[in-house]
Amino acid sequence: MMRTVTVVGASLAGLTATRALRDQGFEGRIVVVGDETHAPYDRPPLSKEFLAGTVSEDDLKLATPEDEALAADWRLGRTATALDTAERAVVLDDGERIVSDGVVLATGARARNLPGELPQGVHTLRTLDDARALREELVPGARLVVIGAGFIGSEIASTAVGLGLEVDVVEAAPVPLLKPLGAEMGEVCAGLHATKGVRLHTGALLAELVGGTQVKAVRLTDGRELPADVVVVGIGAVPSVEWLDGSGVDLDDGVVTDAQGQTNIPGVVAVGDCANSHRNYLGAARRLEHWTNAVQQPVGAVSALLGRSYTPPAHHEVPYFWSDQYGHKIQFAGHRTAESTVDVIEGDLESLDFLAVYRDQAGSPVAVLAVDRARSFGRWRRQLAGLLSGQR
Repeated sequence: MMRTVTVVGASLAGLTATRALRDQGFEGRIVVVGDETHAPYDRPPLSKEFLAGTVSEDDLKLATPEDEALAADWRLGRTATALDTAERAVVLDDGERIVSDGVVLATGARARNLPGELPQGVHTLRTLDDARALREELVPGARLVVIGAGFIGSEIASTAVGLGLEVDVVEAAPVPLLKPLGAEMGEVCAGLHATKGVRLHTGALLAELVGGTQVKAVRLTDGRELPADVVVVGIGAVPSVEWLDGSGVDLDDGVVTDAQGQTNIPGVVAVGDCANSHRNYLGAARRLEHWTNAVQQPVGAVSALLGRSYTPPAHHEVPYFWSDQYGHKIQFAGHRTAESTVDVIEGDLESLDFLAVYRDQAGSPVAVLAVDRARSFGRWRRQLAGLLSGQR
């Protein structure tokens, strides 16, 4: 019988796991450990509305009045440094040991940064504190260079140009978002930058940052220099799991789990950005750094922790993400492979208002991409989920 559960990580996945524990009838003690001093907050607006100043820090807060009934013991501003799996004890930075019957690992991921000591004006964006610092420097007329044209980098570029900055985006791949979307649709996303005068440099590699204590420019390997008052490094994230080294928990690009979030250690589950979980839709393990995974996966993981069966809704198993860029909403569900073909079945690419379906070699739909076609996208997302259900 479980009397104490410790949730390590106080962001969206950790809060969702805490809610799920109570929703599923757990009446024992819940301890939530978070290395930030902030209560759980919503991260997607950090690169968009919060940077633009259209939402406040209060608007980002995830807790609701109903969450007071969770009666959790929140340990904010505290860092977990080790997991003693023999006792399921979470060791904190001051040496305190929280012995538990169950542990939820929800430590998320951190922004990947450039090596070495960096000059002032160089930022990453992952946390509220990151966004606060960056927002102060996004002033009209300033010159911004974004390294990486992924979702975060593209959203920051979109926000910054709307604030009146001059923006350059540097991307190593031949098109933005090549891995998730493929070359053809990546080219469409490249066109989004051009609609607002953002200069996109593809196939370009960073050589060095120019400047002393303050960044002045970004030098590329081909010799070009892009003037910069501000630089944002948007080159992905790495799972925050180093503290688990030597614990016996299987690690491989995050915490390795089965489809329900269970690790190789009984009584320990992992959820959210730090979990490299088996995905039934993909037939393989994948770490998903998306909001939807952080609100869906903890429900099943908590069920496993409490020893209960759980069958997720079919659409929960289909990977899904969205991005807001330059006034357009991009939505994607499913999984594209190198062999996939893609066809536009609604709208057209030139108007940046369309829906495209990816198909495998047998002609079966495996993914769907939409720009400003939310209703049609919703139907196709459900259809993909129905195909998954039919394969079981």
